Amino acid sequence: MQRDEAWALIRRIYAAAGRRDATAIGEMYAEDAVAISPVFGEIRGRAAIARSWATLFSMFSDIALDIGDVLADGDRIAMLGRVRSTDRVGWFGLPPTGSPIDYRMAMLLTVAGGKIVRDERMYDSAGVVERLEKARVDKELQTAAVVQRALLSRTAHVNASSESIGDSLPCRAIGGDFFEFIDLPGGDVAIAMGDVAGKGPAAALLASMLQGMIAADGSIGDGAAATLGRVNRRLAARQLDARFVTLVYAVLSPDGRLTYSNAGHNAPAVVTRGGIRRLSAGGPILGAFPYLTFDEERLQLAANDTIVMFTDGVTEARNPAGEEFGEERLLASLSRAPDSTPGRVLRLVFEAVKEFCGQAEQSDDITVTVTRHGGRGDQMQ
Repeated sequence: MQRDEAWALIRRIYAAAGRRDATAIGEMYAEDAVAISPVFGEIRGRAAIARSWATLFSMFSDIALDIGDVLADGDRIAMLGRVRSTDRVGWFGLPPTGSPIDYRMAMLLTVAGGKIVRDERMYDSAGVVERLEKARVDKELQTAAVVQRALLSRTAHVNASSESIGDSLPCRAIGGDFFEFIDLPGGDVAIAMGDVAGKGPAAALLASMLQGMIAADGSIGDGAAATLGRVNRRLAARQLDARFVTLVYAVLSPDGRLTYSNAGHNAPAVVTRGGIRRLSAGGPILGAFPYLTFDEERLQLAANDTIVMFTDGVTEARNPAGEEFGEERLLASLSRAPDSTPGRVLRLVFEAVKEFCGQAEQSDDITVTVTRHGGRGDQMQ
């Protein structure tokens, strides 16, 4: 078979595929033709081969074949090209992703009497499966991110004596940072922030579990240090490999009394008109040993004093030159707004980090909460 004849046959297949005409393609095969495909296996007979093309068109209604090159050697034709479509029904045994499919294909045809007697197809199956698997994982992570956002605390909390707001920006679809605002008896409110070692799904699952623990243990209302002790014992009992947590837990009363305990977390900042105070009393990280004890500290807040909690993703955020944002820049941004609303303080921090980092990709989650004593809900912006 000459190369021109081979090209003519391939163009006929291409045109019929463009029309989704499985019958026309089937007529190009001999009655007893054999086709071998990674998708359909070995198929015998013209009618069965035509049905396989029809099935392919029904599975991928937007399938397109791109011809790259055609080689002819006697009765043998090799067509090199690409297949493009959208994965709406699943491919290579994987669940559908809704993502584009684009992979290389080689079609080896044996022709006799102007009809195809043997059709062998080879796909870049390793590449396409890898891409489909990545698309599936990406889609699942997007779903997990939605679930995690739903499990996160209310991003804003207001009662008669305080107002709080928080936000988290994971460096991946899902992350290991979390925060929680908990209503307690007598008008108290608990503010918790934690950071699970590691990133990705495992860290996110543990973060969600810890949120549930804190919500349950915090409602007991027997103090910040006691709450951290119980959470630590429960976490250590699970014997999770190399999964440790830093956590700060504070209780703010309507009269401005603040009691807190810090388990290895970045020391929160209390912003007052007289300056900034750090909250570092507590103990080691959670999860390492089951019977740790924690210190707690009590202090008195004045009206409009503000508690800012943050994870190390804030201070360790890097710019394109590799420099860290650092605590000095964070504290400087906080000192510029001692009387601002929690919403504005939150924006100032995120804007300062974003301006410093530019387009540099971050390697850790960035989470901040801001709580002001003595504010009113209608002032939050």
